[in-house]
Amino acid sequence: MTSTAATPEVYLQQLPTDRLEVMQRLRQCIIENLPEGFQETMQYGMLSYVVPFDIYPSGYHCAKDQPLPFLAVASQKNAISLYHMGIYTEESLLQWFVSEYPNHCKTKLDMGKSCIRFKKMDDIPWALIAELCQKMTPAQWVSLYENNLKK
Repeated sequence: MTSTAATPEVYLQQLPTDRLEVMQRLRQCIIENLPEGFQETMQYGMLSYVVPFDIYPSGYHCAKDQPLPFLAVASQKNAISLYHMGIYTEESLLQWFVSEYPNHCKTKLDMGKSCIRFKKMDDIPWALIAELCQKMTPAQWVSLYENNLKK
């Protein structure tokens, strides 16, 4: 379910009613907990939180006209998916999240390399997502990103 919405507000307006409340709550959780400097936008058809060009002028190496992606959330056909690039690139953050997840949720973790899928809207671990959002600043993400580009 890729969206062509130009803004987060339009994206939310286009959601089915059964997903709207959860996506609004997830958006608010992210906005309230991400460190200062990340910017909300639409990127790749998802609500996205990026390091803007005024902080990191180099942008995303795969698409120089795009700011550096960090976190995204999307309402997809069978789940709400949260994509966190810090988890993808920082092993210790991944290990922390995987070990903490059972303390917040009774369901089995459904996760890819950077994607955390929530198939049951009642099982979203809000406090864990809030804590995850707080774990990395834009400066830390840029440093990690650049170090991984050099490898």
